[in-house]
Amino acid sequence: MLFQHVEGFLDYLRVEKSASALTLVSYRTDLGQLFSFLAGRYSVSCDEITTDLINHKSVREYLAQMQEQGMSRSTMARKLAALRSFVRYLCRENILPNNPIAAVSTPKQDKRLPKFLYPLEIQILMDAPDTRKPLGLRDKAILETLYAAGLRVSELVGLNLNDVFFDEELIKVYGKGGKERIVPLGKQALLSLQKYIQEGRPLFEKGHQEALFLNKFGRRLSDRSIRNILNKYVEEAALNQKISPHTLRHSFATHLLNNGADLRSVQELLGHVKLSTTQIYTHITTENIQQIYHNTHPRR
Repeated sequence: MLFQHVEGFLDYLRVEKSASALTLVSYRTDLGQLFSFLAGRYSVSCDEITTDLINHKSVREYLAQMQEQGMSRSTMARKLAALRSFVRYLCRENILPNNPIAAVSTPKQDKRLPKFLYPLEIQILMDAPDTRKPLGLRDKAILETLYAAGLRVSELVGLNLNDVFFDEELIKVYGKGGKERIVPLGKQALLSLQKYIQEGRPLFEKGHQEALFLNKFGRRLSDRSIRNILNKYVEEAALNQKISPHTLRHSFATHLLNNGADLRSVQELLGHVKLSTTQIYTHITTENIQQIYHNTHPRR
């Protein structure tokens, strides 16, 4: 019976692989959906699903059902990745003698380029918060730090006061899997952080709190709060497009490469494990070069 091994698998991911809470929730959901599909397909309960029911044929049928439901290829690929990881765990624990889905191929991904802002749009966004108010000081520091360091939103909300090194112009960031990296900060971001810490943050403090960015109740801001803050200023700045915190991360990488940064350095700054993850930004810079060519060459 396979369903009973899900909790052990999630514990393994948390302890051995330092998986984030978000990853664990996603994997639990994805595996739950798979077991629900198998239970319906074979007319059994989830607790009665045996090792022989997870095979090449049943997984292909599961992918086909997801496609019929209109799921994106990236979502299907993520759910298949959760299953692959679970099956590898079962093999490792000798619950499965071999990998029954090794031959199942991942759905081919759509080549979608990351969305990014142009430098002028970044400037308009950075100027949107009203820095005469404590919330404006905080929000400007948030936007400047997101863009200056190319942070994931989870990395931003995880920052503590002692992670900022003003003299060295650096911040310490904890990325995926708790991996630590040191990232430079530009003068604009450092100045915004300094003003926020000195003039804005004390007004939000409710006793000792190590978090860098606080809400009005003196608690650490959440991922959703950051998204809401960004949405507010995107609307005020009338940028007329859907922008997420990750858009600022994309913009960070794109602007570095457009201005001559090498791919390896950008990989380190972003905290990517694989260079191939960073390489998607080279497509944007290539597109940018082509646009310049078509706009300027006399015989284009």
